[in-house]
Amino acid sequence: MKKTLGAVVALTLAVALLAPLAAHAQSEAREPGGVKAFFAGCCLGLRVGTEWNEGADVHWREWCTIIPVAGVFFGIWNGVDCAKGLTAHQFAEENGTNWY
Repeated sequence: MKKTLGAVVALTLAVALLAPLAAHAQSEAREPGGVKAFFAGCCLGLRVGTEWNEGADVHWREWCTIIPVAGVFFGIWNGVDCAKGLTAHQFAEENGTNWY
């Protein structure tokens, strides 16, 4: 029970911290490549790293996949959305075109 409660608290804290970071990332102009692109590609995958270089932001659900244990939940959530047939264009319409 303590592990579950700890995971929920950590997840809540991570989401609370990632929202302001995502808002900040939208407002800053950036050059392709560099350390941020390296970590985005290294931790979140090739698609995220290359999209970062093109000016797209990293969605908060993608950041949450690197959280130990809780990241599995977000990975499953992403998989379920993909299994439903959700496309990047539909996701961009729902969440803003800056994401994809």
